[in-house]
Amino acid sequence: MGGLRKLTASFVVSGPCGVAVRDRLKHLTTKDERVLRAVGAHQGALASRDLKVRCANGLEHGADSWAARKRDLTKESSSRIAGAITKATHDQWALARRCQAAHIQNLAAGIRTLRHRLSLPLGEKGTKRAAGGYRSKGEWFRKSRRLAALEDRHAAAVADWQAGRVRVVRGGKRLLNTRHHLTDAGLTEDRWRERWEAERWFLAADGESGKRFGNETIRVTPDGEVSIKLPVPLAHLANTRHGRYTLTARIAFAHRGAEWADRITANRAVAYRIHLDTERGRWYLTASWQRPVVQTIPLKTARARGMVGVDTNADHFAAYRLDRHGNPVGGPHRFFCDLSGTADHRDAQIRHALTRLINWAVRVGVAAIGIEDLDFTAEKTREKHGRRKRFRQLISGMPTGKLKARLVSMAAEQGLAIVAVDPAYTSQWGAQHWQKPLATPRRKMSRHDAAGIAIGRRALGHPVRRRTAPPPHDQSDRAGHRTAQAAPDNRGREGTRPPTTDRPPGEPPPNGKRKREPSASNTVRDAPSTHQWVQDSLMCIG
Repeated sequence: MGGLRKLTASFVVSGPCGVAVRDRLKHLTTKDERVLRAVGAHQGALASRDLKVRCANGLEHGADSWAARKRDLTKESSSRIAGAITKATHDQWALARRCQAAHIQNLAAGIRTLRHRLSLPLGEKGTKRAAGGYRSKGEWFRKSRRLAALEDRHAAAVADWQAGRVRVVRGGKRLLNTRHHLTDAGLTEDRWRERWEAERWFLAADGESGKRFGNETIRVTPDGEVSIKLPVPLAHLANTRHGRYTLTARIAFAHRGAEWADRITANRAVAYRIHLDTERGRWYLTASWQRPVVQTIPLKTARARGMVGVDTNADHFAAYRLDRHGNPVGGPHRFFCDLSGTADHRDAQIRHALTRLINWAVRVGVAAIGIEDLDFTAEKTREKHGRRKRFRQLISGMPTGKLKARLVSMAAEQGLAIVAVDPAYTSQWGAQHWQKPLATPRRKMSRHDAAGIAIGRRALGHPVRRRTAPPPHDQSDRAGHRTAQAAPDNRGREGTRPPTTDRPPGEPPPNGKRKREPSASNTVRDAPSTHQWVQDSLMCIG
């Protein structure tokens, strides 16, 4: 096992702790849309101003500055709206800090790789764990200049991190840059402006337990009536008492509607968000709430009824069912998805593929799904893979974080546990030990199918290798017998079968005698010399 890294132990992934459902606001009048646009633009301007103040405070932010910001916003909105805006601002600033830290780590990894390769002689071959030297002087020169550029970027990013400076764009940096490429994006300036303003609106409110229907700012009654508490400067637009505006639209959550109704009936906190889809011209209301953390089942219980091992790929999920002993059952299953196109299309494809995977796992009767604990943060850098541009695009396009979160959430609703395993060597060892033995004229086994078996066996606690190696060729039987089964807790898988006698191997027999006399040979060559052979006269035909 020299040169192989130590594998981390498998574990059951914690269940989801939050729920979000969405429904469309249909049949809105012109006045309703005008009020929603006015409220969103007003509160969006407040959120932008508050974010500017928060970014200016940097690391000097504290409870006093937070309270001061909230008091300033309360004058132009309300206490609850100000609290929602300041909390959203804090979350956005914290997210920017985490992204900044990840960017610094990525730059540091690239700098280490470049320094290592530049220190090697030209043309030196690399290893599986480290790249070799560059192939020409020209490439070495270009990479040395890139090293200097990365070092400058890293120094600037570290200086920003230490000073607490972050760069945040309300509405998104990508949409902002689209303004300079309207032709390529297929947008006009007016369409882009409409989308930009809609993304910068703020129409959200946090829930409050104990308040009527769980939210005072955006209130939804059990019969689907939606009303909004207007900010002070827009109070003249109210059509009901206490400065509220009631929409003509009614909502009815088709998914988790009963759970949502139980919460608002008991006046438990529910957060709401209203947003406009500018491409379709539709308004949507999203409700979200927290749930008690689902207690994960013990790993032993998850393994009791077998496992479904899933190998995650760029265009499909390769799944294989295994019994609790680690034996493959049936044939491979593949659930395809198309991760090209828009983000909504990719998200829908992932949900569709995961739905089919989970439904199949429920039908076969397993209690858990084994999946790799993938994280390509350190493996998709340009410096590590060099010219393998297609491979970098492949692993960069796999939404591992979103996939894991969706799988855990969707599987929990069907009573399935998710067991995360170390992804090391699953494809290599799966193809080595399982791809060829399971291939038949009617069953085609791919490398990904074999990796699914390796993942499932690792989730069950079994080694990937099915049997121990045969004895070496210098023994008398010349590796002719079948190999022994590899037990889950037996790390010495290279040993031979237990001896068929009652003495340890290599120990001489007691009193120098064999325990059992050799049986008589029935071959002519080994027959005793005292035996007289008589030819049958009937076989002699003269």
